[in-house]
Amino acid sequence: MLTKAERTKQFILETAAPIFNQKGLSGANIDDVLAAAKLTKGCLYGHFENREDLALQVVDFMLNTNGEKMLLTISKGKTAKAKVFAFLDFYKDPLNTYLKGGCPIFNIAVESDDNFPAIKEKIAGVIRQGQELFVNILNQGIQSGEFSDQLDPAVYAFKAVAAVEGAVVMCRAMNTAKPMAALLKSLKAELESYSI
Repeated sequence: MLTKAERTKQFILETAAPIFNQKGLSGANIDDVLAAAKLTKGCLYGHFENREDLALQVVDFMLNTNGEKMLLTISKGKTAKAKVFAFLDFYKDPLNTYLKGGCPIFNIAVESDDNFPAIKEKIAGVIRQGQELFVNILNQGIQSGEFSDQLDPAVYAFKAVAAVEGAVVMCRAMNTAKPMAALLKSLKAELESYSI
């Protein structure tokens, strides 16, 4: 059971996450968070040392939440193919992502590239872990006889994630989810081509 202080901090993080995801690490400001949370600066600074501390903890919160949602989604699949399809379907509506503003991993990765080296390293770790998980799922599919050993798990995993993340940005920029549906259909068909 969370204490009142822990619940307040959690509420601040939950309120700040979509603001930071939409406006970016550099664009989001304390006043946006205070207005959305209906809190005073004193309350906010009782939980965070400064704006940078808030930003770092919001990044951690977004990455952890995204990871948890993704793992829950994937874990519902009983086969390797079902797990991959669940991953792909997680991105089927790029205009209405679970966290307003698009994929937090991609958003943070782009902004942190030149400006926030510590956050860039954190994002790189998350991306590496995601790729390892994806490759492991595909390898399990090969080992269980679900997929042919002609499938290159590392290549497919990288291609699928790069395509989907890029498509989220493009679909959001064009304000249409239609191209994502076609992309997901194509990625699923490619994986199906390796089914035994």
